Amino acid sequence: MPTPTACLALADGTIFRGHGFGAAGEVVAELVFNTAMTGYQEIMTDPSYASQVVTFTFPHVGNTGVTALDDEAADPVASGIVVKWDPTEPSNWRATSDLANWMERRGRIGIGGIDTRRLTRAIRQQGSPHVVLAHDPEGRFDTAAMVERARAWAGLVGLDLARDVSCRQSYRWDEGLWSWPDGFQPPARPARPFKVVALDYGAKRNILRSLVASGADVTVLPATATAAEVMAHDPEGVFLSNGPGDPAATGEYAVPMIQDLLDRDLPIFGICLGHQMLALALGARTVKMSHGHHGANHPVRDVETGKVEITSMNHGFAVDAQTLPEGVLETHVSLFDGSNCGIRMAERPVFSVQHHPEASPGPQDSAYLFERFTRAMEQRRG
Repeated sequence: MPTPTACLALADGTIFRGHGFGAAGEVVAELVFNTAMTGYQEIMTDPSYASQVVTFTFPHVGNTGVTALDDEAADPVASGIVVKWDPTEPSNWRATSDLANWMERRGRIGIGGIDTRRLTRAIRQQGSPHVVLAHDPEGRFDTAAMVERARAWAGLVGLDLARDVSCRQSYRWDEGLWSWPDGFQPPARPARPFKVVALDYGAKRNILRSLVASGADVTVLPATATAAEVMAHDPEGVFLSNGPGDPAATGEYAVPMIQDLLDRDLPIFGICLGHQMLALALGARTVKMSHGHHGANHPVRDVETGKVEITSMNHGFAVDAQTLPEGVLETHVSLFDGSNCGIRMAERPVFSVQHHPEASPGPQDSAYLFERFTRAMEQRRG
């Protein structure tokens, strides 16, 4: 039997040994699982996965290779990945590299040959553990020290990661959604596009593309932007992006800014962390989930229409619906556990969802929400 070249140590002392790929080294993070059957590259480059190692429940990871066109951010953000079978040689006409070499170049660690069913059951039963993932081609691991490091890590509660993954300066975004055979292209612009400012708490590129495709002229600002900096762009709508970390920690600076914007009577749309930020600004609270929601097959019910949407999700914190103030309505709930997945203000064009209507990867059942944002800006124009 070949010598294990990678090791995963959980804070409870459980040790998994397997085959390392990607970069050599060691990282401490929170361990989560993702049930998506496609889109491993989009998942790895989603900024919402900062300080997390992702276990893929689907065994075939790496068989379509990688291409820069599928990156959701400039660099991989997830700390590492855990897979059942080692990545195979890519077999896809779009591939420009294989997963292992791509991860090595980007400094990300992978471990294969793991019983991911056992690992996923442990996460579901005990919650997302703190772990240390290590890759050493020589197979040298101090497992006791790795366990102690996992136990000593403080975790995501109280951690503001949005500041780390956000852009450093403002920029314009004009790329639209992917279409055959041209790929990503600027869409046909309306005669008078809607001026949208997007707050970047860790924005995925496909969200920005979806805004552009819905008729927006998008300017992206850093997470720490002030209300005055937002209003300097004379926006007709404000978008609050997805992102990683504890919403209460990011809210220390983001919530007062959002509350200032709420006084301006602008249409506001939030996704994921942006949803949580909006809820905090309106007076609700957020809570840490046991193992979160991570996948591309999550059923969500629209409370107001009864329609069920299959959605893409990636979050470890949730809005506590019991704390929503008067005048703020719950619009969507998870059919897995009943947790909150959407809110709106009763009398104003302000709304947000926990799930990802832009998919990437995942279904597009909720893409209409971008059109709802556009309609809100149209009505404000009068």
